[in-house]
Amino acid sequence: MVGTAAPLNQAYKVDDFRFYIDDTSARVLLLPPAGAEEARLAAGDAVPIIAVDLDEAGSVRLSTEGRAPFTAPSVDDVALVLHTSGSTGRPKRVPLTHAQLSIGAHNVAQTYQLTAEDVSLCVMPLFHVHGLVASTLATLATGGTVVVPAKFNPLSFWRVARDYGATWYSAVPTLHHLLA
Repeated sequence: MVGTAAPLNQAYKVDDFRFYIDDTSARVLLLPPAGAEEARLAAGDAVPIIAVDLDEAGSVRLSTEGRAPFTAPSVDDVALVLHTSGSTGRPKRVPLTHAQLSIGAHNVAQTYQLTAEDVSLCVMPLFHVHGLVASTLATLATGGTVVVPAKFNPLSFWRVARDYGATWYSAVPTLHHLLA
């Protein structure tokens, strides 16, 4: 509601983080309370860091106190900035509006007939449109639950799916092949 998100790969190195921070004109960096040293170094003194953590109940908590007033976005405002893989040169920004994300999530939910009873096992990275829109937003849009393992592991996939009652997952062909 208060800004545009630009999720990044936590495995990036300092120079990569600097590129993305500069390219997006980032005004704040959301990081876990500890770790993420490469991102912290890239932010330096130029970009404030807000620590994001989960409390005992699993609710998200931010390290900042209070809220600044803001204007709710319109459907045409940019909600998310992703980057291309950079396979043909430097990665390029791809701005996605609230409407585009909503329509994409709705289309996936409708295609797979998702309901509030569904549990998505998100195996795609959350800095990738597939993980964000297909696995996560589509499920949340229908009131379902999303399970996000710390890292994809084909050896534990079926156990995690069983333990959390996953009813569906979405992935790229390489991951399907690994699971088959």
